[in-house]
Amino acid sequence: MIRPVFEPEVLPIETTGAALPRIAPYRLTPAGLRERFTQRLAWAPEPFETFPERGDPRAAAVLVPLVVRETGLSVLLTQRADHLSDHAGQISFPGGRREPFDRDATATALREAQEEVALDPARVEVLGALPDYLTGTGFRVAPVVGLVHSPFTVQADTLEVAEIFEVPLPFLMNPANHEVRVLRWEGGERRFFAMPYPRSGAGGQYFIWGATAGMLRNFYRFLAA
Repeated sequence: MIRPVFEPEVLPIETTGAALPRIAPYRLTPAGLRERFTQRLAWAPEPFETFPERGDPRAAAVLVPLVVRETGLSVLLTQRADHLSDHAGQISFPGGRREPFDRDATATALREAQEEVALDPARVEVLGALPDYLTGTGFRVAPVVGLVHSPFTVQADTLEVAEIFEVPLPFLMNPANHEVRVLRWEGGERRFFAMPYPRSGAGGQYFIWGATAGMLRNFYRFLAA
């Protein structure tokens, strides 16, 4: 199947999650998240909405970095460089494919975050992982969730990352901000999540969509269980 070329930002919004329950404020704190990751509650991730690819998916991992600020938790995200072959220009978590020398998905996520944004693994308190996420570009991604404690610094590897920014966790975990957009082509349909976030000062927005938004939606489902 040929994957269609499209502009996700101009596609129509079909629904939002405004009718879904909100996450309790305590659950969006370091203590609440530590507690939640020790529990084994029944919940179901969102179904994959991807373009099928041939072959086995390649193993990868991302770090979902939750930065501990005095004002609350925020999610550190990157905008990928425009010249990359996979997901060019898109908003993503630090991460990449798993290498043979990586002990596990956590090792991959921490290594990639250090390589892409110079985040010291010693500043990351790993909480656990969400279910693997299968992308349409042929990756099976393990989202590793961790708290990032001060003091820390980040610096973009400009070969891979165009920008580093943060979005408040309560914004991303508010289902009212979860849009479902739909692409129709050649008699088929694809739906995907989007979570646009306004750029401060510069105008415009960070358009968080696709696999990154899908993993954030699964994080919401995990916390809402």
